[in-house]
Parts: sequence; C-alpha cells; structure tokens
Amino acid sequence: MIKTEADRILKSALRQTDTERARIAEALIASLEAPMDEDIDRAWQIEIEKRLRELDSGAVKCIPWEEVRDRLYRNANVQR
Repeated sequence: MIKTEADRILKSALRQTDTERARIAEALIASLEAPMDEDIDRAWQIEIEKRLRELDSGAVKCIPWEEVRDRLYRNANVQR
C-alpha cells in the first residue's frame, strides 16, 4: 500500500495532543473557507447580539432540539 504525503501528515497529526489536533483542524478548515466579507461578518455579529439580548431578557425562549425535530417531522409528514 502506497502512503501519500497526506497519509503521513494525518498519521503524525493524530499522534498530537487534543489541543494540537484542534489547532491543526482549525488551520485546515480556515484554509478552505472563502475570504471573510466584513459586512456580512458584522451583520451576523449584530444578529447574534440581538438574539442573545432577547434570550437574556426573556423576550424569547429556547425550544429543545427534540421538540423542534419532532415538529419538523410532523410538518414534513415524515415517519421516523
């Protein structure tokens, strides 16, 4: 079986500590992402802050994932 450079790098990466593997994963994922659009990034930041304020104030409430999933299945008429 021929090992590629990627196989060797992966084998080495998997021997690292959790912290180092997370650092490697973050760098690899970032290398795949498109360049950041600062306007979009700022708009998301504003939306996140708004939603956190709504949660903190009690204006909205969280719905457990199980309930959301069940509603989605019912609305889509999908059997589990």
